[in-house]
This record gives sequence, C-alpha cells and structure tokens, in this order.
Amino acid sequence: MSEHPRGRFDLQPSPDAERAFEDARTRGRLHHAWLLCGPEGVGKATFAYRAARRLLGAVPDPSRGPLGSRPDDPVCRLISAQSHPDLLVLERLVDGGKTKKSISVDQARDLPEFFSKSPSQAQARVAIIDAADDLNPNAANALLKILEEPPEHGVLLMVTHAPGRLLATIRSRCRRLAFPVWSHDALRRLVLDRSDIDGDEAERIAAMAAGSPGAALALSGGPALDADRLARRWVEDGAVDRAEQQKIADTFRGPEGQARFDTLMDRLIAAVKAQALDQPPGQGSDWADLWSRLSELPDRTAGLNLDRGDALAGALADLARVKTQSRDLGRGRAA
Repeated sequence: MSEHPRGRFDLQPSPDAERAFEDARTRGRLHHAWLLCGPEGVGKATFAYRAARRLLGAVPDPSRGPLGSRPDDPVCRLISAQSHPDLLVLERLVDGGKTKKSISVDQARDLPEFFSKSPSQAQARVAIIDAADDLNPNAANALLKILEEPPEHGVLLMVTHAPGRLLATIRSRCRRLAFPVWSHDALRRLVLDRSDIDGDEAERIAAMAAGSPGAALALSGGPALDADRLARRWVEDGAVDRAEQQKIADTFRGPEGQARFDTLMDRLIAAVKAQALDQPPGQGSDWADLWSRLSELPDRTAGLNLDRGDALAGALADLARVKTQSRDLGRGRAA
C-alpha cells in the first residue's frame, strides 16, 4: 500500500492550489478555514500536510513545488512522527482493529481547547480534518462554533469528498480550493516515476486509477498489484482452486487481515465492474447485479462481524454462478 499522506513529500497534488494558498499566505491574507474539495484520492490530504508543514515553519524546498519541504527538516520530522505540538489531526479512530464510521463530537471538542492555546513552536496552530464528510451531526455543530469565532493564530484545513453534504453554514465560512482528477498521462508518469513497474503495467494502473493519484500509488505497491492480478484472473480465466482460496482466507486473520481483505475485495469489485462494462448491449445485467452485491459486501462483513474467509467464499461462489449464467446465455444466443 502507498504511504500515508503525512509521509508524502514528492507528490504535488495541484500546483494551482499550492500557488493560491502560498500567495494568500505571503500576502498576509490567509483565510482561517480552507475547504479542500474534490473526488476521493486526488491528493487533498497530501496537500493539507504540505500546507501544514509550511505554516508550521518547515524550510521551503522549491524543487518539490510551491509548498515543498524536505523530509529531514525538523518540523517535517515532528509532523511525520505525529508529535508536533501545534498540529491537531481529526480522523476516524481505530478501535479494536476496526475503523469507526464517523468522527465523534468528543474529537471535535478538542478543537476549541487546541486553538485556545498559543503556538508553542510555530507562528500558528493548524488542525486538519480528514475528512469533514466523516463528522457526525453533533461534531459538525461543534466545528461550526470554531468557524463562527475564528482563532487568532489558527488555520483549519478540511478535506471533503462531497462538499454538498456539509452544512451550508460550514461551507459559507470557508475558502474553497478545488482538486481535479488527474489525466491518464499524468497518472502514468507518476507510476513510472515512483515504482519499477514497466510501461504496459503503468498504462493499466493509470486506467484503473480513474484520475486518482492515491489509487495509482496504492496499485503500484506489491500487495495491491498482486491482488489486482489475482482478481482479474478469477474473473477472466475460470474456476478458483479451493486450496488457493483457503490459503488466501488464512491471510485475513490477525491485525493486518482486514487490510488484506479490503484490498482484495476492492480489486475484485473493480474487475467485476470492468467485466460488466465490457458486455455487449443488453447482456450485462447479471454482471452489473454482481457488482452491486459485491460493493456492499465489505461494509456488511465489517458491520455484522462476519468471517472474512466465508465472505470471500460467498463472493467467489456468486462470481462462479454469474460466469456460468453468462456463458450459457452466450451459447443460447449463438444457437
């Protein structure tokens, strides 16, 4: 898997957004709250950490873009270690190996206390919310109080994948920065620059990433790429060996099992989607229905605490049925 956004230094999500932010900062017109808008995976959180490093005093490194800085800078090292006293990050907590569904009001209530204190090492205090879409209703209301009474030396950076779902009173008090999807060529160059993958594989990853540099980087990593190859083989090539299936299910145990299951299901869903879109007109309904069922499976498995190996077995049995139906339909049309 790709590294966390706090550890990315060579990825510049949007030069236009960086120039706009840096221009506002250098001219002394920095807004107290910024809404970073765009589809999931286009680099909004990466931008938030790049901006936070600059606000907290990291020495600029122009070779890495307008908000670039070096990984060995003392400020950057504190941020990477999650130990900078002037940075607060709100994100969904992990409890017992499971990520909670929302950012709680108790987390949001940390903001007033954090911003009430003077900066200890920098000229400002910075809070990142990743993502504002995850705030539960009470947490959103707690955030609104901060926006109504902006802190004197505070800057709030809020990631949002769906700004229309936020309270209008929150949106109206923030300055927006838009993060567009990346072009296919830009994603291909990113993959080639950041990995040992060859050109053909980079082309495929760029197509699968659908405009998301985060997805492209994740797919470039060994586990995600291996999972994608496996999922495509299951969808395209035939039956799944039971011994192989059991061996894979065994990897779903332990603290890292959830991540492996999620990665494999993500790539299986993507492979089924591609198959559905590739069907002739009027013949893709079975594949589309399978895509819909599989898309709901990871959340249902986590929500009901189902066995991940059993969930995979059910998904593959469902896949086998659809492949048989599709094959029989093709034979019937040929006859």
